[in-house]
Amino acid sequence: MKNKIFLMMLVGAATLMTTSCQQKEKQMQAPDAEKKPKELTIHGDTRTDNYYWLNERENPEVIEYLEAENAYTKAQLKDTEELQDKLYDEITARIKPNDESVPYFLNGYWYQRRFNEGDEHPVIVRKKEKESNNEEVLLDGNKMAEGLAYFDIGSFAVSEDNNLLAYSTDTVSRRKYSIYIKDLRTGKILEDRIPNTTGTVVWAGDNKTLFYTVKDETLRPYRICKHVTGEPSENDELVFEEADATFTCDVRKSKSRKYIFIDSESTVSNETRFVDASHPDKEFKVLQPRERGLEYSVAHHHDHFYILTNLDALNFRVMKTPVGKTTKEHWQEVIAHRNDVLLEDMILFDDFMVLEERVKGLTEIRIRTMEGAADFHIPFDEKVYTAYTGYNPDFYTDKLRFRYTSLTTPPKTIEYDLESEKQEVLKATEVLGGYNANDYQAERFFATAEDGTKVPVSLVYKKTELDKPMPLLLYAYGSYGYSMDPYFSYSRISLLNRGFAFAIAHIRGGQEMGRQWYEDGKMLNKKNTFTDFNDVAQHLISENYTTPDQLFAMGGSAGGLLMGAIVNMKPELYKGVIAAVPFVDVVTTMLDESIPLTTGEFDEWGNPKDKEYYDYILSYSPYDNVKKQDYPAMLVTTGLHDSQVQYWEPAKWVAKLRDMKTDDNLLLLHTNMDFGHSGASGRYAAYKETAMEYAFILKVLKE
Repeated sequence: MKNKIFLMMLVGAATLMTTSCQQKEKQMQAPDAEKKPKELTIHGDTRTDNYYWLNERENPEVIEYLEAENAYTKAQLKDTEELQDKLYDEITARIKPNDESVPYFLNGYWYQRRFNEGDEHPVIVRKKEKESNNEEVLLDGNKMAEGLAYFDIGSFAVSEDNNLLAYSTDTVSRRKYSIYIKDLRTGKILEDRIPNTTGTVVWAGDNKTLFYTVKDETLRPYRICKHVTGEPSENDELVFEEADATFTCDVRKSKSRKYIFIDSESTVSNETRFVDASHPDKEFKVLQPRERGLEYSVAHHHDHFYILTNLDALNFRVMKTPVGKTTKEHWQEVIAHRNDVLLEDMILFDDFMVLEERVKGLTEIRIRTMEGAADFHIPFDEKVYTAYTGYNPDFYTDKLRFRYTSLTTPPKTIEYDLESEKQEVLKATEVLGGYNANDYQAERFFATAEDGTKVPVSLVYKKTELDKPMPLLLYAYGSYGYSMDPYFSYSRISLLNRGFAFAIAHIRGGQEMGRQWYEDGKMLNKKNTFTDFNDVAQHLISENYTTPDQLFAMGGSAGGLLMGAIVNMKPELYKGVIAAVPFVDVVTTMLDESIPLTTGEFDEWGNPKDKEYYDYILSYSPYDNVKKQDYPAMLVTTGLHDSQVQYWEPAKWVAKLRDMKTDDNLLLLHTNMDFGHSGASGRYAAYKETAMEYAFILKVLKE
């Protein structure tokens, strides 16, 4: 009896301690970052940045602050941990444990990536001549990643004689890849190691020379070097250096495998150099010298280069020129410019040209014989979809691989016979757990922006849940001319099945409606991106799809800038916001040319050293425009090793929001201390953060 009473006392004490701990976690105060004012003056204007010191990555106080924010986030989301686990299990249970890519044929071998059950990383294999032959393992990412918090295989390339494999890996998440070489005859890794690259590897035709791209201290790809197998990388020859800090450069091989190209690129200009792949020691020749405003990309076909260009063509056109006469005065038109069609990409085969076109916001695939005798589009049935050409490395084939997906259709890899026009689904992505696309409804409509512009919106919801108004997650990006096409998501099903709708706002700054759509959302037109998003949100509310108490917004990177701007402008429209790796300290970053990406983006945002751009950027920069007002609940995520948006931008932003906002809504900062811009590496690991984001949304919805 005494033992029983004693046991009950122990249980009671344990319960009391647990309750006390839980109360302590709930009552934990939000971190209060110390203010250390720093004055920043330019153009006669002085800004005071109280949290500038958070950019001191090696400062123990900074790490302590980030860890305090993480502890606070964990405490505030403590009551969702079971839900997070449930969401993670739901999402990953939809993924086929054993999965593999469709094999592709190149230079006598079939190549394939596969995941075995439980694998976080791919195994890359090949089979000689026939798919039925025994496989050879080239790289096993799981073995290579053992003991590492982060691991990513950048790219790989096999020499023309099929004996040497060059590949690259990143183990820090700063997108700085080291290149290695493996002898496929012996399985041994050679002593060659090339650090600090973009990860791209290109073999010349001599089976011993490879080209690669080096990054500078700001992580800008700025040099192309040549390495000879067996030689120390310190002796590698500098082939090209991009001296203009607003440009980056890269190296690639033509699909025909006849030429090696060096591409220099800025936001508004391009320049390509070329050399015969069989003579890697010869000097690269400039195809067309750079001109501001002239963009072009090059493909090779027999005696001609084909050029996709904006030369006198806002939405681009296709030209061709003899290999020996490459400057623009020799270019001849193949595909004319059209005001209502954006030419986005071009792939050449021996007998066919394949074009990706964008018409009224949707992608189309156009097939054309090289001489133009046949010219047609592949038909698609759904009103809201995405179609794009896949990886097609074989030049001498009449088979095209393309990918198809939609908000309700899992991705398919389809092979299209360019001669017979017949198509075959080579792989339809399986969604385990009984997913039925017919249970979901996709819509596409237009919202009217404040200046009268019609903005496309893609929407999906579960049919049985069409009980307006609905909880709704609105997503967008809206920068760099990157079009946010409707796509399928394993994870999104978990929201749809809980009564949510999901919408994509195809706002200006992308290229969904043509090149002018991008021009109208950049530089001195950038605010259109933000007002478009808020106008789409208002449309969804006005049309009774949702209400401000049920509407959530989400965006990442430049889309995180979008999130910062919309909550400063119209916080009352949103119940909650998720800003992932957000670019929010625009003025300070664009004035600091030591930070990655800054110089190359002057033609995207403007250079604030010019007062006109300084004033305009300052008028919307989220960090600079935080004010004393109510804000929606917010979850902000970042990575300590982020190479694209430095961690201190979201950290400073959250600190300033904590100091100035006038509400009691949840404000959380989660810093991944091991990873960078793209989050966790591995097949499943990234869904941990997705589960946390969804749990945040569901928690806030109930409050």
